[in-house]
Amino acid sequence: MTINSVTDWLYNTAWPWLRDRPLRYTLLFAFLIVLLAWETAAAPPWRMGETGQADALEFLAADDTVIARRGNAVPEPIEAGSLPPHVRNAFIAIEDRRFFDHGGLDLRGLARAMLANAQAGGVVEGGSTITQQYVKNAYLTQDRTFARKLKEVVLADWVEVWMGKDDILSGYLEAAYYGDGQNGLAAAARHYFDRAPADLTLGQSALLAGMLKAPSNLAPTVDREASLERMRIVLSAMADAEFITAKQAEGEPDPRVTHPRAGGDDVPGGSWFTDWLAQGMDDNATGQVKTTLDAALQAQAEQAVAAASLGSAEVALIAIRPDGRVVAMVGGKEWQAEAFNRALFAERQPGSTFKLFDYLAAFRDGATPDDTMLDGPLNIDGWQPKNAYSGYRGAITIREAFAISSNTVAVRAAQTAGYDEVRKAARDLGVHSELTEMDSLPLGTSNMTLAELVTAYAAFAGGRYPVTLYGIEDDADPPSEELDRHGEWIPMLDLLWQAANAGTGKRAVLAQPTFGKTGTSQDGRDSLFVGFAGNLVTAVWVGRDDNDPIPGNSGGHVPAQIWNAFMSGADLEPMDLPFNANGASTSTSTSTAAVSTAAAGATAAAAATTRKPPKKRGKKRGGKGRKKR
Repeated sequence: MTINSVTDWLYNTAWPWLRDRPLRYTLLFAFLIVLLAWETAAAPPWRMGETGQADALEFLAADDTVIARRGNAVPEPIEAGSLPPHVRNAFIAIEDRRFFDHGGLDLRGLARAMLANAQAGGVVEGGSTITQQYVKNAYLTQDRTFARKLKEVVLADWVEVWMGKDDILSGYLEAAYYGDGQNGLAAAARHYFDRAPADLTLGQSALLAGMLKAPSNLAPTVDREASLERMRIVLSAMADAEFITAKQAEGEPDPRVTHPRAGGDDVPGGSWFTDWLAQGMDDNATGQVKTTLDAALQAQAEQAVAAASLGSAEVALIAIRPDGRVVAMVGGKEWQAEAFNRALFAERQPGSTFKLFDYLAAFRDGATPDDTMLDGPLNIDGWQPKNAYSGYRGAITIREAFAISSNTVAVRAAQTAGYDEVRKAARDLGVHSELTEMDSLPLGTSNMTLAELVTAYAAFAGGRYPVTLYGIEDDADPPSEELDRHGEWIPMLDLLWQAANAGTGKRAVLAQPTFGKTGTSQDGRDSLFVGFAGNLVTAVWVGRDDNDPIPGNSGGHVPAQIWNAFMSGADLEPMDLPFNANGASTSTSTSTAAVSTAAAGATAAAAATTRKPPKKRGKKRGGKGRKKR
């Protein structure tokens, strides 16, 4: 069946009256009248508030500091009639030159805009009047639908009847968005130029007026060149409208953007942390949301990252409490809207930080930190794992192997416990990413997120698992399982203390007990330090987004330094360790000097009663592996 056959059937059989052209036009006109009446009934001025945009969604830190605002904040009032002429005229010249001559709709202006756009080969001038834009910004959504546009037209007519031109212009300037999270002319003037709207210069006024076409792209903090180019267009439009002379337009200097004065409303539109929370919220959510973020720790994290020698590498940091409460998050060197959060979503190789799971499986199998294993050549179907350091150490304890990050011992420990048990250990601690079937599994060749690692290590900071991240108190999901104190928790604390204090993580060590592990993937593509002290668990990753090698990059260098810089500035509460200086199982806090002896003593005491016969080597194997440290 073709379109023509359908048309013939409608005209000749189903609805023969469609052949009457005047009747068709009459019916179409009647339909438009009914539709217009319907929209008018739905949008009279006394109901405008019901169709208005939602208020802002504000995120508060744990201390009630506003850390981000999404949507429209309540703008400061503007009296357009009291503004200097050049401020008002900058907006009128570029947005609606016939503002004082039309009644809400400007057919002549629409035709002029269409002609200008056709001549320019692109959109250089809009057809909506200031009244229409005011209605859209203040009372309607930004949906591009016919119904919304029709309602905009109806409301624009109503507004012109019920409000004066100065009131409309005032409302327009108040409701407009100026980029950088700034709603309203007063906030924008303060944010960009540290002054009130009445004190704006000609150039500053033109720059702000020019931004309204695309505030997220034309903000001077985003693209200064584009912002200044647009400002010149506004000045030229003002000259064409005879608001200023051509000489004034050409001679106006480029304005300098200044920092907002202290106490100003310079709240960003988002952050790494709040963007994560917003993903789980309704798009129309409003009001205030109190979060778990610690504003002081967040500032400390950003400062530690900014001070690091990163070069072309990227970075991520996430800090949590042992129960999963997120207190600081950095997803990259610079945040911008819709930026990729490497702390949560970048799946990278964890290197030797994965050995936490190897040795947890070994401890569950009955091993202890004092057990000796061979650090020597190993050949698995042609794959020969090497150490990052030169040569081999021979028979060494698991404690020493973890501290120096021996790859051959880690593989042997995983073989003895079984690769499936290593995977189970990772799953138990909250790792959901796919785990490789290759022989190199124990060396951290499976991609996973930094968030998965920090929650896994948090289990040993608090003795419970699995740890789930949360950023809002109501979302807290406390760990439900307890680590075996003697068979899992104490032995792993022993290893983590040795790795940080006597092994590859020395640059991270703090004045109080420090526990952690370094990790470095092949050719320095990924470097990490994950650890905890007091009641704070932090993971740091450094690497390139393109996964290119970084010569000399290792977890014991820049990541450990960032970790130390961040943690050193934190107000840490003493950690409750499951042993005391005598090696007995307890909950008494202890000092750094006593931890090594205490952990070793507690481990030895536990081993006497918990040691089980070791299992035979696991069978899960696959392909070749890579050197890790």
